[in-house]
Amino acid sequence: MSKDSLIKGTIILAVAALVARVLGIVQRVPLQHMLHDDGMGTFGIAYNIYSIMLIVATAGIPSAISKLVSERVELGRMEEANRIYRAAIYFAIIAGVIMTAVVYFSASSYAAFAKDENAALSIRALAPALLFFPVIAMMRGYFQGRRSMMANGISQIVEQVARLIAAIGLTYLLLYQLDWGIVWAVAGASFGGVTGSLGALAIMIYAYIKLRRSDVKLGLIQKTSKNTTTLHSYKQIYKQIFMISVPIVLYSILVPMIYFIDSTFFKRMLVDQMSSSAAQHLLGVLTARAQSLAGIPIILAIALSQSIVPIVASAFARNDMEQVRAQATKALRISVLSGLPIILFIVLAAQSLNEMLFVGNNGTGVIVALTASTFFQILMQTSGAILMGLGRMRVLIIHVSIGIICKIAGVFLLADWLGIYGFVASTGICFAVMTFLNLRVLRKLTGLRIFTLRNWEGLALSSALICLSGILLQNYGVQYINWFPTRVNHFIIAALIGLVVIGLYFLFLTITRVVTKDDIAAFPAPLRKLIRRVETRFVRNEQ
Repeated sequence: MSKDSLIKGTIILAVAALVARVLGIVQRVPLQHMLHDDGMGTFGIAYNIYSIMLIVATAGIPSAISKLVSERVELGRMEEANRIYRAAIYFAIIAGVIMTAVVYFSASSYAAFAKDENAALSIRALAPALLFFPVIAMMRGYFQGRRSMMANGISQIVEQVARLIAAIGLTYLLLYQLDWGIVWAVAGASFGGVTGSLGALAIMIYAYIKLRRSDVKLGLIQKTSKNTTTLHSYKQIYKQIFMISVPIVLYSILVPMIYFIDSTFFKRMLVDQMSSSAAQHLLGVLTARAQSLAGIPIILAIALSQSIVPIVASAFARNDMEQVRAQATKALRISVLSGLPIILFIVLAAQSLNEMLFVGNNGTGVIVALTASTFFQILMQTSGAILMGLGRMRVLIIHVSIGIICKIAGVFLLADWLGIYGFVASTGICFAVMTFLNLRVLRKLTGLRIFTLRNWEGLALSSALICLSGILLQNYGVQYINWFPTRVNHFIIAALIGLVVIGLYFLFLTITRVVTKDDIAAFPAPLRKLIRRVETRFVRNEQ
Protein backbone atom coordinates (compact mmCIF):
# COMPACT_ATOMS: atom_id res chain seq x y z
CA MET A 1 0.00 0.00 0.00
CA SER A 2 1.42 3.38 -0.97
CA LYS A 3 2.06 6.12 1.54
CA ASP A 4 -0.61 8.30 -0.09
CA SER A 5 -3.14 5.47 0.12
CA LEU A 6 -2.29 4.92 3.79
CA ILE A 7 -2.77 8.61 4.56
CA LYS A 8 -6.01 8.67 2.56
CA GLY A 9 -7.32 5.64 4.41
CA THR A 10 -6.39 7.12 7.78
CA ILE A 11 -8.14 10.38 6.90
CA ILE A 12 -11.30 8.57 5.74
CA LEU A 13 -11.55 6.54 8.94
CA ALA A 14 -10.71 9.50 11.18
CA VAL A 15 -13.30 11.77 9.54
CA ALA A 16 -15.94 9.02 9.57
CA ALA A 17 -15.27 8.24 13.23
CA LEU A 18 -15.42 11.96 14.07
CA VAL A 19 -18.73 12.47 12.25
CA ALA A 20 -20.23 9.29 13.71
CA ARG A 21 -19.16 10.21 17.24
CA VAL A 22 -20.58 13.73 16.94
CA LEU A 23 -23.88 12.37 15.58
CA GLY A 24 -24.02 9.92 18.46
CA ILE A 25 -23.64 12.77 20.93
CA VAL A 26 -26.07 15.04 19.07
CA GLN A 27 -28.73 12.32 19.26
CA ARG A 28 -28.96 12.68 23.01
CA VAL A 29 -29.91 16.37 22.93
CA PRO A 30 -33.42 16.04 21.40
CA LEU A 31 -33.94 12.81 23.34
CA GLN A 32 -33.25 14.63 26.59
CA HIS A 33 -35.80 17.29 25.64
CA MET A 34 -38.47 14.63 25.15
CA LEU A 35 -37.52 12.08 27.80
CA HIS A 36 -35.99 14.49 30.34
CA ASP A 37 -33.33 13.37 32.80
CA ASP A 38 -35.45 10.60 34.34
CA GLY A 39 -36.06 8.93 30.99
CA MET A 40 -32.45 9.43 29.92
CA GLY A 41 -31.34 7.67 33.08
CA THR A 42 -33.26 4.59 31.94
CA PHE A 43 -31.90 4.99 28.40
CA GLY A 44 -28.37 5.20 29.81
CA ILE A 45 -28.78 1.91 31.68
CA ALA A 46 -29.88 0.13 28.50
CA TYR A 47 -27.23 1.75 26.32
CA ASN A 48 -24.34 1.07 28.71
CA ILE A 49 -25.10 -2.64 29.08
CA TYR A 50 -25.45 -2.84 25.29
CA SER A 51 -22.07 -1.12 24.82
CA ILE A 52 -20.25 -3.48 27.13
CA MET A 53 -21.77 -6.57 25.48
CA LEU A 54 -21.00 -5.24 22.00
CA ILE A 55 -17.32 -4.81 22.83
CA VAL A 56 -17.14 -8.31 24.29
CA ALA A 57 -18.63 -9.63 21.06
CA THR A 58 -16.58 -7.65 18.56
CA ALA A 59 -13.74 -5.48 19.88
CA GLY A 60 -10.27 -6.49 18.82
CA ILE A 61 -11.40 -9.24 16.46
CA PRO A 62 -11.82 -6.85 13.48
CA SER A 63 -8.24 -5.64 14.05
CA ALA A 64 -7.02 -9.24 14.10
CA ILE A 65 -8.92 -10.02 10.91
CA SER A 66 -7.52 -6.91 9.26
CA LYS A 67 -3.96 -8.00 10.10
CA LEU A 68 -4.41 -11.61 8.99
CA VAL A 69 -6.26 -10.73 5.78
CA SER A 70 -3.74 -8.03 4.88
CA GLU A 71 -0.85 -10.48 5.24
CA ARG A 72 -2.52 -13.05 2.98
CA VAL A 73 -3.47 -10.50 0.34
CA GLU A 74 0.10 -9.20 0.19
CA LEU A 75 1.31 -12.77 -0.43
CA GLY A 76 -1.33 -13.38 -3.08
CA ARG A 77 -3.17 -15.94 -0.96
CA MET A 78 -6.69 -14.66 -1.64
CA GLU A 79 -8.41 -17.95 -0.86
CA GLU A 80 -6.82 -17.98 2.60
CA ALA A 81 -7.91 -14.39 3.15
CA ASN A 82 -11.47 -15.29 2.18
CA ARG A 83 -11.39 -18.38 4.40
CA ILE A 84 -10.39 -16.19 7.36
CA TYR A 85 -13.29 -13.90 6.47
CA ARG A 86 -15.76 -16.80 6.37
CA ALA A 87 -14.51 -18.08 9.73
CA ALA A 88 -14.99 -14.61 11.20
CA ILE A 89 -18.54 -14.36 9.86
CA TYR A 90 -19.45 -17.77 11.33
CA PHE A 91 -18.10 -16.64 14.69
CA ALA A 92 -20.00 -13.35 14.42
CA ILE A 93 -23.31 -15.08 13.78
CA ILE A 94 -22.87 -17.40 16.78
CA ALA A 95 -21.64 -14.56 19.02
CA GLY A 96 -24.55 -12.36 17.93
CA VAL A 97 -27.15 -15.00 18.75
CA ILE A 98 -25.59 -15.75 22.15
CA MET A 99 -25.18 -12.09 23.11
CA THR A 100 -28.71 -11.22 22.01
CA ALA A 101 -30.16 -14.08 24.03
CA VAL A 102 -28.12 -13.21 27.12
CA VAL A 103 -29.08 -9.53 27.01
CA TYR A 104 -32.74 -10.18 26.18
CA PHE A 105 -33.45 -12.84 28.82
CA SER A 106 -31.38 -11.21 31.59
CA ALA A 107 -32.95 -7.79 31.06
CA SER A 108 -35.43 -8.05 33.93
CA SER A 109 -32.88 -9.34 36.42
CA TYR A 110 -30.32 -6.69 35.53
CA ALA A 111 -32.90 -3.88 35.62
CA ALA A 112 -34.02 -5.03 39.07
CA PHE A 113 -30.41 -5.10 40.30
CA ALA A 114 -29.86 -1.58 38.93
CA LYS A 115 -33.10 -0.56 40.71
CA ASP A 116 -34.80 0.66 37.54
CA GLU A 117 -37.25 -2.02 36.42
CA ASN A 118 -38.46 0.25 33.61
CA ALA A 119 -35.08 -0.35 31.91
CA ALA A 120 -35.97 -3.97 31.09
CA LEU A 121 -38.10 -3.04 28.07
CA SER A 122 -35.40 -0.69 26.75
CA ILE A 123 -32.71 -3.36 27.12
CA ARG A 124 -34.85 -5.85 25.21
CA ALA A 125 -35.58 -3.28 22.50
CA LEU A 126 -31.84 -2.75 21.95
CA ALA A 127 -30.82 -6.42 22.21
CA PRO A 128 -31.53 -7.36 18.53
CA ALA A 129 -28.82 -4.96 17.40
CA LEU A 130 -26.32 -7.47 18.78
CA LEU A 131 -27.44 -9.91 16.10
CA PHE A 132 -26.05 -7.64 13.40
CA PHE A 133 -23.15 -5.68 14.85
CA PRO A 134 -20.76 -8.63 15.22
CA VAL A 135 -21.20 -9.37 11.50
CA ILE A 136 -20.72 -5.68 10.66
CA ALA A 137 -17.54 -5.56 12.74
CA MET A 138 -16.06 -8.61 11.00
CA MET A 139 -16.87 -7.15 7.58
CA ARG A 140 -15.19 -3.88 8.56
CA GLY A 141 -12.10 -5.78 9.63
CA TYR A 142 -12.02 -7.61 6.29
CA PHE A 143 -12.40 -4.38 4.31
CA GLN A 144 -9.65 -2.74 6.31
CA GLY A 145 -7.40 -5.70 5.57
CA ARG A 146 -8.21 -5.26 1.87
CA ARG A 147 -7.30 -1.53 2.17
CA SER A 148 -10.84 -0.51 1.23
CA MET A 149 -11.66 2.14 3.82
CA MET A 150 -14.54 4.00 2.17
CA ALA A 151 -17.16 1.34 2.89
CA ASN A 152 -16.20 1.33 6.58
CA GLY A 153 -16.43 5.10 6.80
CA ILE A 154 -19.77 5.36 5.01
CA SER A 155 -21.28 2.53 7.07
CA GLN A 156 -20.35 4.28 10.33
CA ILE A 157 -22.04 7.49 9.22
CA VAL A 158 -25.14 5.70 7.86
CA GLU A 159 -25.38 3.76 11.12
CA GLN A 160 -25.46 6.93 13.21
CA VAL A 161 -27.85 8.77 10.88
CA ALA A 162 -30.30 5.84 10.87
CA ARG A 163 -29.96 5.49 14.64
CA LEU A 164 -30.59 9.20 15.19
CA ILE A 165 -33.64 9.41 12.90
CA ALA A 166 -35.24 6.24 14.25
CA ALA A 167 -34.56 7.04 17.91
CA ILE A 168 -35.96 10.55 17.72
CA GLY A 169 -38.86 9.56 15.43
CA LEU A 170 -39.96 6.58 17.52
CA THR A 171 -39.65 8.53 20.75
CA TYR A 172 -41.84 11.32 19.38
CA LEU A 173 -44.37 8.86 17.95
CA LEU A 174 -44.70 6.74 21.08
CA LEU A 175 -44.68 9.63 23.54
CA TYR A 176 -46.70 12.34 21.81
CA GLN A 177 -48.73 10.69 19.05
CA LEU A 178 -49.68 7.32 20.52
CA ASP A 179 -49.33 8.40 24.17
CA TRP A 180 -47.90 5.05 25.25
CA GLY A 181 -45.95 6.60 28.09
CA ILE A 182 -42.34 7.23 29.01
CA VAL A 183 -41.34 3.55 29.34
CA TRP A 184 -42.30 2.74 25.75
CA ALA A 185 -40.80 6.02 24.53
CA VAL A 186 -37.41 5.13 26.04
CA ALA A 187 -37.68 1.69 24.46
CA GLY A 188 -38.33 3.39 21.12
CA ALA A 189 -35.20 5.48 21.56
CA SER A 190 -33.24 2.33 22.35
CA PHE A 191 -34.60 0.57 19.26
CA GLY A 192 -32.81 3.19 17.18
CA GLY A 193 -29.69 1.08 17.71
CA VAL A 194 -31.32 -1.77 15.80
CA THR A 195 -32.19 0.42 12.80
CA GLY A 196 -28.66 1.81 12.83
CA SER A 197 -27.21 -1.69 12.68
CA LEU A 198 -29.50 -2.60 9.76
CA GLY A 199 -28.41 0.51 7.85
CA ALA A 200 -24.72 -0.24 8.42
CA LEU A 201 -25.19 -3.91 7.46
CA ALA A 202 -26.90 -2.95 4.20
CA ILE A 203 -23.95 -0.73 3.25
CA MET A 204 -21.40 -3.43 4.10
CA ILE A 205 -23.25 -6.14 2.15
CA TYR A 206 -23.50 -3.90 -0.90
CA ALA A 207 -19.79 -3.04 -0.65
CA TYR A 208 -18.84 -6.71 -0.25
CA ILE A 209 -20.84 -7.75 -3.33
CA LYS A 210 -19.16 -4.97 -5.29
CA LEU A 211 -15.69 -5.98 -4.05
CA ARG A 212 -16.37 -9.65 -4.78
CA ARG A 213 -17.39 -8.85 -8.36
CA SER A 214 -14.22 -6.82 -8.78
CA ASP A 215 -12.12 -9.74 -7.49
CA VAL A 216 -13.77 -12.13 -9.96
CA LYS A 217 -13.31 -9.68 -12.81
CA LEU A 218 -9.62 -9.25 -11.99
CA GLY A 219 -9.11 -12.98 -11.50
CA LEU A 220 -7.93 -12.53 -7.90
CA ILE A 221 -10.00 -15.41 -6.55
CA GLN A 222 -7.81 -17.90 -8.36
CA LYS A 223 -4.55 -16.35 -7.25
CA THR A 224 -3.68 -18.74 -4.44
CA SER A 225 -0.11 -19.90 -3.97
CA LYS A 226 -0.98 -23.53 -3.21
CA ASN A 227 2.61 -24.61 -3.65
CA THR A 228 3.83 -22.47 -0.78
CA THR A 229 1.05 -22.77 1.76
CA THR A 230 -1.98 -24.80 2.79
CA LEU A 231 -5.32 -23.48 3.94
CA HIS A 232 -5.65 -23.33 7.72
CA SER A 233 -8.44 -25.12 9.54
CA TYR A 234 -11.04 -22.97 11.28
CA LYS A 235 -9.57 -24.05 14.62
CA GLN A 236 -6.15 -22.65 13.64
CA ILE A 237 -7.74 -19.47 12.29
CA TYR A 238 -9.68 -18.87 15.52
CA LYS A 239 -6.54 -19.48 17.56
CA GLN A 240 -4.67 -16.81 15.59
CA ILE A 241 -7.59 -14.38 15.82
CA PHE A 242 -8.01 -14.72 19.56
CA MET A 243 -4.28 -14.45 20.30
CA ILE A 244 -4.34 -11.02 18.66
CA SER A 245 -7.79 -9.84 19.71
CA VAL A 246 -8.22 -10.80 23.38
CA PRO A 247 -5.75 -8.21 24.73
CA ILE A 248 -7.34 -5.54 22.53
CA VAL A 249 -10.80 -6.48 23.86
CA LEU A 250 -9.64 -6.15 27.45
CA TYR A 251 -8.15 -2.72 26.75
CA SER A 252 -11.10 -1.48 24.69
CA ILE A 253 -13.56 -2.46 27.40
CA LEU A 254 -12.26 0.06 29.95
CA VAL A 255 -14.35 3.18 29.26
CA PRO A 256 -17.61 1.30 28.55
CA MET A 257 -16.96 -0.71 31.71
CA ILE A 258 -16.63 2.51 33.71
CA TYR A 259 -19.97 3.78 32.42
CA PHE A 260 -21.48 0.33 32.98
CA ILE A 261 -20.33 0.41 36.61
CA ASP A 262 -21.90 3.87 37.02
CA SER A 263 -25.30 2.90 35.62
CA THR A 264 -25.32 -0.42 37.52
CA PHE A 265 -24.48 0.86 41.00
CA PHE A 266 -25.69 4.47 40.83
CA LYS A 267 -29.16 4.05 42.32
CA ARG A 268 -28.06 1.24 44.64
CA MET A 269 -25.39 3.49 46.19
CA LEU A 270 -27.52 6.64 46.45
CA VAL A 271 -30.90 5.18 47.38
CA ASP A 272 -30.19 5.70 51.10
CA GLN A 273 -29.32 9.37 50.56
CA MET A 274 -32.34 10.39 48.49
CA SER A 275 -35.55 9.12 46.96
CA SER A 276 -35.53 6.71 44.04
CA SER A 277 -36.93 9.39 41.72
CA ALA A 278 -34.20 11.87 42.73
CA ALA A 279 -31.50 9.25 42.10
CA GLN A 280 -33.09 8.44 38.72
CA HIS A 281 -32.97 12.13 37.81
CA LEU A 282 -29.28 12.40 38.74
CA LEU A 283 -28.49 9.27 36.75
CA GLY A 284 -30.01 10.99 33.71
CA VAL A 285 -27.85 14.06 34.38
CA LEU A 286 -24.74 11.87 34.44
CA THR A 287 -25.51 9.76 31.35
CA ALA A 288 -27.29 12.24 29.09
CA ARG A 289 -25.57 15.52 29.92
CA ALA A 290 -22.16 14.93 31.48
CA GLN A 291 -21.09 11.80 29.58
CA SER A 292 -22.28 13.29 26.26
CA LEU A 293 -20.30 16.52 26.58
CA ALA A 294 -17.30 14.83 28.22
CA GLY A 295 -17.09 12.52 25.20
CA ILE A 296 -16.23 15.40 22.88
CA PRO A 297 -12.61 16.33 23.84
CA ILE A 298 -11.33 12.80 23.25
CA ILE A 299 -12.53 12.69 19.61
CA LEU A 300 -10.03 15.00 17.94
CA ALA A 301 -7.15 14.04 20.20
CA ILE A 302 -7.40 10.34 19.40
CA ALA A 303 -8.05 10.96 15.70
CA LEU A 304 -4.88 13.08 15.45
CA SER A 305 -2.70 10.60 17.32
CA GLN A 306 -3.93 7.44 15.58
CA SER A 307 -1.93 8.16 12.43
CA ILE A 308 1.29 8.31 14.47
CA VAL A 309 0.85 5.10 16.48
CA PRO A 310 1.50 2.73 13.51
CA ILE A 311 4.75 4.62 12.90
CA VAL A 312 5.76 3.83 16.48
CA ALA A 313 5.09 0.14 15.89
CA SER A 314 7.08 0.17 12.66
CA ALA A 315 10.06 1.90 14.29
CA PHE A 316 9.99 -0.56 17.19
CA ALA A 317 10.04 -3.47 14.73
CA ARG A 318 13.24 -1.98 13.26
CA ASN A 319 14.64 -1.58 16.81
CA ASP A 320 14.96 2.17 16.14
CA MET A 321 14.33 3.32 19.72
CA GLU A 322 15.25 6.92 18.93
CA GLN A 323 12.44 7.04 16.39
CA VAL A 324 10.10 5.27 18.80
CA ARG A 325 10.75 7.90 21.46
CA ALA A 326 10.37 10.78 19.03
CA GLN A 327 7.12 9.53 17.53
CA ALA A 328 5.59 8.45 20.85
CA THR A 329 6.39 11.87 22.29
CA LYS A 330 4.84 13.56 19.28
CA ALA A 331 1.66 11.47 19.58
CA LEU A 332 1.24 12.37 23.24
CA ARG A 333 2.02 16.05 22.66
CA ILE A 334 -0.50 16.31 19.83
CA SER A 335 -3.16 14.57 21.94
CA VAL A 336 -2.64 16.96 24.85
CA LEU A 337 -2.36 20.11 22.77
CA SER A 338 -5.42 19.31 20.65
CA GLY A 339 -7.60 18.02 23.49
CA LEU A 340 -6.89 20.66 26.13
CA PRO A 341 -8.59 23.66 24.43
CA ILE A 342 -11.78 21.63 23.93
CA ILE A 343 -11.71 20.62 27.60
CA LEU A 344 -11.23 24.25 28.62
CA PHE A 345 -14.08 25.38 26.39
CA ILE A 346 -16.59 22.83 27.72
CA VAL A 347 -15.55 23.42 31.34
CA LEU A 348 -15.81 27.22 31.04
CA ALA A 349 -18.97 27.26 28.93
CA ALA A 350 -20.62 24.37 30.82
CA GLN A 351 -23.43 26.51 32.21
CA SER A 352 -24.35 27.98 28.83
CA LEU A 353 -23.94 24.67 26.98
CA ASN A 354 -26.12 22.94 29.55
CA GLU A 355 -28.93 25.49 29.32
CA MET A 356 -28.60 25.78 25.54
CA LEU A 357 -28.71 22.05 24.77
CA PHE A 358 -30.82 20.50 27.50
CA VAL A 359 -33.97 21.13 29.51
CA GLY A 360 -33.15 22.98 32.72
CA ASN A 361 -29.73 23.82 34.14
CA ASN A 362 -29.18 20.84 36.45
CA GLY A 363 -25.81 19.13 36.43
CA THR A 364 -23.48 21.94 35.36
CA GLY A 365 -21.00 21.03 38.09
CA VAL A 366 -21.10 17.36 37.08
CA ILE A 367 -20.37 18.33 33.46
CA VAL A 368 -17.39 20.43 34.59
CA ALA A 369 -15.94 17.69 36.81
CA LEU A 370 -16.34 14.82 34.33
CA THR A 371 -15.03 16.87 31.40
CA ALA A 372 -11.97 17.91 33.41
CA SER A 373 -11.17 14.23 34.01
CA THR A 374 -10.93 13.64 30.25
CA PHE A 375 -7.49 15.26 30.31
CA PHE A 376 -6.24 12.03 31.88
CA GLN A 377 -8.44 9.96 29.58
CA ILE A 378 -6.71 11.50 26.56
CA LEU A 379 -3.28 10.65 27.95
CA MET A 380 -4.44 7.21 29.08
CA GLN A 381 -5.86 6.17 25.71
CA THR A 382 -3.01 7.58 23.65
CA SER A 383 -0.30 6.08 25.86
CA GLY A 384 -2.20 2.78 25.87
CA ALA A 385 -2.33 2.76 22.07
CA ILE A 386 1.44 3.34 21.96
CA LEU A 387 2.02 0.45 24.37
CA MET A 388 -0.17 -1.67 22.12
CA GLY A 389 2.00 -0.69 19.16
CA LEU A 390 5.07 -1.73 21.16
CA GLY A 391 3.52 -5.13 21.85
CA ARG A 392 3.24 -4.59 25.62
CA MET A 393 -0.25 -6.07 25.86
CA ARG A 394 0.30 -7.98 29.11
CA VAL A 395 1.38 -4.81 30.88
CA LEU A 396 -1.59 -2.96 29.41
CA ILE A 397 -4.04 -5.61 30.64
CA ILE A 398 -2.58 -5.32 34.14
CA HIS A 399 -3.05 -1.55 34.01
CA VAL A 400 -6.66 -1.93 32.85
CA SER A 401 -7.35 -4.33 35.72
CA ILE A 402 -5.85 -1.89 38.23
CA GLY A 403 -7.87 0.95 36.71
CA ILE A 404 -11.16 -0.93 37.03
CA ILE A 405 -10.31 -1.90 40.63
CA CYS A 406 -9.66 1.78 41.38
CA LYS A 407 -12.99 2.72 39.79
CA ILE A 408 -14.99 0.19 41.79
CA ALA A 409 -13.16 1.00 45.04
CA GLY A 410 -13.66 4.72 44.40
CA VAL A 411 -17.40 4.26 43.89
CA PHE A 412 -17.83 2.38 47.17
CA LEU A 413 -15.58 4.74 49.13
CA LEU A 414 -16.70 8.08 47.70
CA ALA A 415 -20.37 7.70 46.70
CA ASP A 416 -21.67 7.86 50.29
CA TRP A 417 -19.55 10.95 50.92
CA LEU A 418 -19.80 12.87 47.65
CA GLY A 419 -22.93 11.46 46.01
CA ILE A 420 -22.89 11.79 42.22
CA TYR A 421 -19.48 13.48 42.44
CA GLY A 422 -18.13 10.29 44.00
CA PHE A 423 -18.88 8.49 40.74
CA VAL A 424 -17.23 11.27 38.74
CA ALA A 425 -14.19 11.40 41.05
CA SER A 426 -13.72 7.63 40.85
CA THR A 427 -13.68 7.90 37.04
CA GLY A 428 -11.01 10.60 37.20
CA ILE A 429 -8.94 8.51 39.64
CA CYS A 430 -9.16 5.51 37.30
CA PHE A 431 -7.95 7.55 34.31
CA ALA A 432 -5.17 9.23 36.34
CA VAL A 433 -3.85 5.95 37.76
CA MET A 434 -3.78 4.30 34.35
CA THR A 435 -2.09 7.35 32.83
CA PHE A 436 0.63 7.24 35.48
CA LEU A 437 1.20 3.50 35.00
CA ASN A 438 1.27 3.72 31.18
CA LEU A 439 3.67 6.67 31.14
CA ARG A 440 5.95 5.05 33.71
CA VAL A 441 6.36 2.00 31.47
CA LEU A 442 6.88 4.17 28.39
CA ARG A 443 9.58 6.19 30.16
CA LYS A 444 11.40 2.98 31.07
CA LEU A 445 11.12 1.60 27.56
CA THR A 446 11.86 4.72 25.53
CA GLY A 447 12.91 7.50 27.88
CA LEU A 448 10.19 9.76 26.49
CA ARG A 449 9.15 12.98 28.17
CA ILE A 450 6.00 14.68 26.90
CA PHE A 451 7.01 18.19 27.96
CA THR A 452 9.83 19.81 29.88
CA LEU A 453 9.08 21.32 33.29
CA ARG A 454 9.11 24.76 31.66
CA ASN A 455 6.56 23.57 29.09
CA TRP A 456 4.26 22.22 31.81
CA GLU A 457 4.54 25.51 33.67
CA GLY A 458 3.67 27.40 30.50
CA LEU A 459 0.72 25.10 29.87
CA ALA A 460 -0.53 25.54 33.45
CA LEU A 461 -0.13 29.33 33.34
CA SER A 462 -1.87 29.54 29.97
CA SER A 463 -4.75 27.37 31.20
CA ALA A 464 -5.11 29.45 34.38
CA LEU A 465 -5.29 32.72 32.45
CA ILE A 466 -7.78 31.25 30.00
CA CYS A 467 -9.93 29.95 32.88
CA LEU A 468 -9.95 33.38 34.50
CA SER A 469 -10.99 35.01 31.22
CA GLY A 470 -13.66 32.39 30.58
CA ILE A 471 -15.17 32.66 34.07
CA LEU A 472 -15.38 36.44 33.78
CA LEU A 473 -16.93 36.20 30.33
CA GLN A 474 -19.49 33.61 31.48
CA ASN A 475 -20.51 35.73 34.48
CA TYR A 476 -20.74 38.99 32.52
CA GLY A 477 -22.49 37.23 29.66
CA VAL A 478 -25.23 35.88 31.91
CA GLN A 479 -25.76 39.37 33.33
CA TYR A 480 -25.67 41.47 30.16
CA ILE A 481 -26.48 39.24 27.18
CA ASN A 482 -30.26 38.98 27.46
CA TRP A 483 -31.47 40.39 24.16
CA PHE A 484 -32.90 37.15 22.75
CA PRO A 485 -34.66 33.99 24.00
CA THR A 486 -32.72 32.17 26.71
CA ARG A 487 -31.24 29.45 24.50
CA VAL A 488 -30.06 31.98 21.92
CA ASN A 489 -28.43 34.07 24.65
CA HIS A 490 -26.56 31.05 25.95
CA PHE A 491 -25.51 30.11 22.42
CA ILE A 492 -23.97 33.57 22.01
CA ILE A 493 -22.19 33.29 25.37
CA ALA A 494 -20.84 29.82 24.54
CA ALA A 495 -19.68 30.99 21.10
CA LEU A 496 -17.87 33.99 22.63
CA ILE A 497 -16.19 31.75 25.22
CA GLY A 498 -15.14 29.36 22.46
CA LEU A 499 -13.56 32.16 20.42
CA VAL A 500 -11.76 33.53 23.48
CA VAL A 501 -10.49 30.09 24.54
CA ILE A 502 -9.15 29.19 21.09
CA GLY A 503 -7.62 32.61 20.49
CA LEU A 504 -5.93 32.91 23.90
CA TYR A 505 -4.86 29.26 23.87
CA PHE A 506 -2.72 29.52 20.76
CA LEU A 507 -1.57 33.01 21.71
CA PHE A 508 -0.33 31.99 25.16
CA LEU A 509 1.18 28.68 24.04
CA THR A 510 3.08 30.44 21.28
CA ILE A 511 4.33 33.19 23.58
CA THR A 512 5.39 30.70 26.28
CA ARG A 513 7.03 28.48 23.63
CA VAL A 514 5.03 25.43 24.68
CA VAL A 515 4.17 24.79 21.04
CA THR A 516 7.26 23.89 18.99
CA LYS A 517 7.81 23.94 15.25
CA ASP A 518 7.37 20.16 15.16
CA ASP A 519 4.02 20.48 16.92
CA ILE A 520 2.92 23.18 14.49
CA ALA A 521 3.88 21.00 11.53
CA ALA A 522 1.62 18.22 12.84
CA PHE A 523 -1.47 20.43 13.14
CA PRO A 524 -4.00 20.93 10.31
CA ALA A 525 -3.16 23.69 7.80
CA PRO A 526 -5.63 26.34 9.14
CA LEU A 527 -4.20 26.02 12.66
CA ARG A 528 -0.63 26.19 11.34
CA LYS A 529 -1.41 29.47 9.60
CA LEU A 530 -3.08 30.90 12.71
CA ILE A 531 -0.18 29.98 15.00
CA ARG A 532 2.46 31.34 12.64
CA ARG A 533 0.53 34.58 12.25
CA VAL A 534 0.34 34.96 16.03
CA GLU A 535 4.04 34.15 16.38
CA THR A 536 4.94 36.74 13.73
CA ARG A 537 2.90 39.51 15.34
CA PHE A 538 3.62 38.94 19.01
CA VAL A 539 6.75 36.87 19.58
CA ARG A 540 9.04 38.51 17.06
CA ASN A 541 7.93 41.96 18.16
CA GLU A 542 9.18 41.17 21.65
CA GLN A 543 12.59 40.37 20.27
